[in-house]
Amino acid sequence: MQVVRSQTKSFIKDVVPTLPLYRSAPALEVRLEEFELFALDRLRVLKGISDGLSRGKKPDEMQKLAIELWKTNMRHPQASEVVNKGIISHFVLRLVYCRTEDLRKWFLSMETALFRYRFMNEQPEPQRALMEEFDLPYKAVSGSELEVIIVSDKLVPVSRSLGAQSPPTVFPFTFSFAASDIFFKLPFEEVPELVASRRVVSLVATQFRSLLSKALILTNRLLKWTTTIAEQEKDRLTPIVVALSSSYLGPDHSEDHHLKHGGRMQLGLFLKGVGLKLDDALAFWKAEFSQKVGAERFDKEYSYGIHHNYGREGNRMDYTPYSCQKIISSTPGVGDHHGCPYRYFSEENLRAALGKMGVTGRAVGDVMDKAKNRHYQLACTLTFEAIHGSSCDAGINHPNQYFNDSQIIIKSKNQSTA
Repeated sequence: MQVVRSQTKSFIKDVVPTLPLYRSAPALEVRLEEFELFALDRLRVLKGISDGLSRGKKPDEMQKLAIELWKTNMRHPQASEVVNKGIISHFVLRLVYCRTEDLRKWFLSMETALFRYRFMNEQPEPQRALMEEFDLPYKAVSGSELEVIIVSDKLVPVSRSLGAQSPPTVFPFTFSFAASDIFFKLPFEEVPELVASRRVVSLVATQFRSLLSKALILTNRLLKWTTTIAEQEKDRLTPIVVALSSSYLGPDHSEDHHLKHGGRMQLGLFLKGVGLKLDDALAFWKAEFSQKVGAERFDKEYSYGIHHNYGREGNRMDYTPYSCQKIISSTPGVGDHHGCPYRYFSEENLRAALGKMGVTGRAVGDVMDKAKNRHYQLACTLTFEAIHGSSCDAGINHPNQYFNDSQIIIKSKNQSTA
């Protein structure tokens, strides 16, 4: 989501269903003044819901209040922009309210309540479509199965709880359900509140709350990454993370948002060596991997390895970054993106990588010649000298040495021009 200072643009093609799940931020341009106004309008809605709940309003009163608050505050001069305003305002407030446990708790409760009331206000077809988006592992009861259940009188108490009249005879087929009514099979122990109320909205709201809770925690970790790293050490770490993601481990890492074990070890230990703390490493890797494997799978399958690299799990060894010799001697497999680029890149890919790094002219030929003759560390040294315009008499023997020497030169140049 990009913030711009002044621009009017229609997003009709980006309009999504009226009750989104907010899985990911939209690729929209937002005027700076709207960025704040949209968030304030949504905050008025959430505050109104909070006030209504604190005053002990009944459920039907709360639903009416929530819908009225939404219609009043979330209006937009362009009808096609109403949905986008709702989405943008949610993500802006998510950034604000993810910072502390208390703020997350309040935001989570109010957003879930708002979702619940808006869901209850939807028609059956939009409700059904929304349930499909959750990909719930529950199947609807087929027509033939429902007929058997009705014949066996198993839906008598359900019918009464939904307001249907009991049949005057012993023939249960006199029960009348709307054609749009849907019945789902699910373990009753998962939703004890539904055993009494038979309201599917509780099931959907619980799923929404779970998704939002995980998203808030992830956003909080990403903010820690941006504030701790981008502000305190932005001149040292952030540029290296970006460069490594697109060149050191191959161009496919940024697109795939995934690395196999060897790549994770090589990059992870390098980042540890340049000063990345465990919490920031977890935030960085989760931000990358969650786009493909999901936050829950990341926690189960990948976070242990990161803790292990930092000596917090397993045999608690203090692992050190890989040297050039170790990286050169390793053999990446199919689908791997790690290893020494001077050894394993094709000529075309290596030339492209050098161009992105700013190596031009005769220097490219010199680097390619060294790589072709298997002098990989000399090729890396020539790359270093071409980028920084400074000799490296000691040669490059370790990626972290490359990084540290680069920082010395960059800081020296910055001081001389200050």
